[in-house]
Amino acid sequence: MNIDVYLNSIIMRELKFLNKFLYKYRIKLIVGFFITVAARIFALVAPNLVGNSITLIENYVLSSSVELEFLKQKLIINIILIVGSAIIAGIFTFIMRQMIINVSRYIEFDLKNIIYNKYQDLDYDFYKNNRTGDLMNRISEDVSKVRMYVGPAIMYTINTITLFVIVISYMLSVAPKLTLYTLIPLPILSIIIYKISKIINIRSKVVQEYLSKLTTFTQEAFSGVKIIKTYTIESFTNQKLERLASDSKNKNMSLVKVQSWFFPLMILLIGISNILVIYIGGNQYMNGLIELGVLAEFIIYVNMLTWPVATVGWVTSIIQQAEASQKRINEFLNVSKKIINKTESKSKIKGNICFNEVSYSYKETNIMALNEVSFKVEKGDSIAIMGDVGSGKTTILELISRIYEPDFGEITIGGINLKDISLKKLRNSIGYVPQSTFLFSDTIENNLKFGKEDATFTELEESIKIACLYSDVKSFKDQYKTLLGERGVNLSGGQKQRLAIARAVIKKPEILILDDSLSAVDTQTEEKILSNINSITSNITVFISTHRVSTSKNCNKILVINKGVVESFGTHKDLMKQKKLYFETYSKQSKEKDIN
Repeated sequence: MNIDVYLNSIIMRELKFLNKFLYKYRIKLIVGFFITVAARIFALVAPNLVGNSITLIENYVLSSSVELEFLKQKLIINIILIVGSAIIAGIFTFIMRQMIINVSRYIEFDLKNIIYNKYQDLDYDFYKNNRTGDLMNRISEDVSKVRMYVGPAIMYTINTITLFVIVISYMLSVAPKLTLYTLIPLPILSIIIYKISKIINIRSKVVQEYLSKLTTFTQEAFSGVKIIKTYTIESFTNQKLERLASDSKNKNMSLVKVQSWFFPLMILLIGISNILVIYIGGNQYMNGLIELGVLAEFIIYVNMLTWPVATVGWVTSIIQQAEASQKRINEFLNVSKKIINKTESKSKIKGNICFNEVSYSYKETNIMALNEVSFKVEKGDSIAIMGDVGSGKTTILELISRIYEPDFGEITIGGINLKDISLKKLRNSIGYVPQSTFLFSDTIENNLKFGKEDATFTELEESIKIACLYSDVKSFKDQYKTLLGERGVNLSGGQKQRLAIARAVIKKPEILILDDSLSAVDTQTEEKILSNINSITSNITVFISTHRVSTSKNCNKILVINKGVVESFGTHKDLMKQKKLYFETYSKQSKEKDIN
């Protein structure tokens, strides 16, 4: 066996992450430990009293040295003590569970918050490379597996160790030879547990990975149910789900088959111990080496060890599964974010925005999105960005809001490098409407308040009017309280875009970014929305990514991007004189408009 693999399995390096939580709740755990010890001590009173009672009865039957009244009195006292010790042990066991199991819930709560905060903190690239279903599975199923380790596993481990130390110590003091024979199966048990646990660890990880795949598929199927129905691929989708579910079931069964060996082996080995106690102890009793009560006491002790020995396997299984789950959690908790906030300065975002030879390429595809792009806009300008699909329009807008960072060159606002501006302040100063409109499954009012949490009704109404959505909202039965379906499924494409614009406008941002976010509205509505925006944006810098020259010609400046390179930059008149791509696009769209 590789010694490194062995050592790593012993120290459970993945679970070391949880040590800080165990330290945080150390008082409850320490109290729980002592309560556990106390509970076990009281639980062990009964076997001793049972053995003592049997010895008294034996002495009464075999000799006249014990009087009947004395025997009755001692038996009644023993019964009272047995019942009393059982009640006290039960109370202590309840307190023990309240201490240790509650700690596991606290740790579960803390761990889920850490994971969720990490999700919030990670860059957009992370979400491009990871599926939603898998991320949800890690914060739910994997955390549940880990909770079992910091709760039941710890509790039963303390319980088992305490019981073993106390019981075996006492057994050795009473009948050393009988005790040694009784314990013969335990080393065999530990070897079997070690072998099986290695297999469980590997198969547990596979099970969790398949569960993530299943969760991801179902989540995507629910989100894309319209496409599934439109393309009539319900049968194909069901078949794929059945295959995934079947594979997941097979992996689970593979794990369960290994786990199912535990309890039969425990019972077999405990049964062997019982046989040894009866045989060896019976011989010792017949030879006068021990009393009958001691033999009865040992049988009770061996059976008391049945559950703790069984839990050794169960706890080992829990630990192996928890380690596999914690490893999956650690994989992304250790991911370093690329967009780092260097300052918490709350200075106001103001001044001109300047791109200075900015280049950026997407790491997944190695496609050069921007190549030495340079331009400068003044505060209060409205800039239209035009270009073919994939020319780099969206990349420019995402670089402004620091969703990505340039590979080369720099972006400045008011002469300050974007990296040296507080990330929170920067994004709070931007009203961003992306290409793919996302609305939350909430009311129209609450979707608007994502832009400004404390917005008044007047502000809600103003933003809706600016986005030309006022008449639509008023026509809804519940108006602002209208509950939207997932991603705003009960709104039209144009309504979703206009609601997203209203959500951005209500922030009263310093920079407003509209990334092709008027494509689903007609030209007249688009012109009215832009006119409304222009009326409130005297000091706001507006970036509009568009394919329509009817939109761009009303902006102060137009930036034309062609394959990641700035082809032209200037006013509508300037670009018409240059007779390049913008001129060709304008001429083509003007002819189409005349024909229509």
